[in-house]
Amino acid sequence: MAESSHIGTLSDRIEIQDLLTRYCSALDSRQYNLLDSVFAPDAFVDYTSAGGISGRLPEVKAWLEKALGQFPMVQHYVTNFDILVDGDNAKSRCMFYNPMVLPNSEGKRGPDLVFFGGYYNDRLVRTLAGWRITERVEESTWMYGRLPGGFEIPQ
Repeated sequence: MAESSHIGTLSDRIEIQDLLTRYCSALDSRQYNLLDSVFAPDAFVDYTSAGGISGRLPEVKAWLEKALGQFPMVQHYVTNFDILVDGDNAKSRCMFYNPMVLPNSEGKRGPDLVFFGGYYNDRLVRTLAGWRITERVEESTWMYGRLPGGFEIPQ
C-alpha cells in the first residue's frame, strides 16, 4: 500500500472513531440535534434488540429523547473499534457499554442502576461534511440489573 493511501486510511479511521464518540456525547448531553452530525439525514437505525424501535433518523431522534428522558443519568461508551474503509464507504463494529441511573425507588439509599452492553454495527458513507452513518443496527448482548416493575420503554 502506498504511504499516502495508508495515511488516508488512518485519517478515515480516526474520523470514524470520532464520529462514534460524538454519538455517545450527543446522547449523554441530551443534545439530540447533534445526531445530525453523526447520521445521514435518511439513516436507518434499529434498536429493536434492546426493546426499542427501528426507523429513519427523525423518528429515532424523537424516540431517543422520550426513552432516555426517563433516566436521570446515562453514559455511553464505545470501544474495540473494527473499521473497514473501502473508498467512500465503510463498515464499523464496536462494542458499547451503557450504565444508566433509574429514578430512585422509595426507601432506597442510593440510585438504582442498570447496565447494558453489546455492539453497534454500522454502515457509513463519506459526505462533503465528513463521514456519516447510513445504517446502525444495535446488537444488545447483555444487561445487568433490572428495570423496575411497570417500567416501559416508549414506542
